[in-house]
Amino acid sequence: MFARRQILATSLLVVLALTARADPQKNYLLHCSGCHLPDGIGDPPNAPTLRDTIGKIVATPEGRDYIIRVPGSSQTPMSDEQLADVLNWMLTEFNSETLPKDFEPLSAQEVSRSRSQILADPLKYRARFWPDN
Repeated sequence: MFARRQILATSLLVVLALTARADPQKNYLLHCSGCHLPDGIGDPPNAPTLRDTIGKIVATPEGRDYIIRVPGSSQTPMSDEQLADVLNWMLTEFNSETLPKDFEPLSAQEVSRSRSQILADPLKYRARFWPDN
């Protein structure tokens, strides 16, 4: 009986862990909200707002690449798939009004490709995309 309970408890913990990892909002809260705050408003100039700004940024290939390559994104312990899910969640949750009409969600492959290229001067790029921050 004890072994059965132990197996059941372990199985439940595994399912809960997988569910938590798969939830982009939870991953945002764990990995991004420390700087950008739970509502995405940020703390400019150190952590720019994510609200109604990154929807415009992803209208260009360079902008899509940028949001993946910023240190907070590229260096997170999340997998490429988890990061793509979090970025897509942020885009639809905080930027639904500013997303391009033809917006295609970021893929894990796109994240992997961009993430491997270190962003040498993030502040220079930030000034281009967030001139007011």
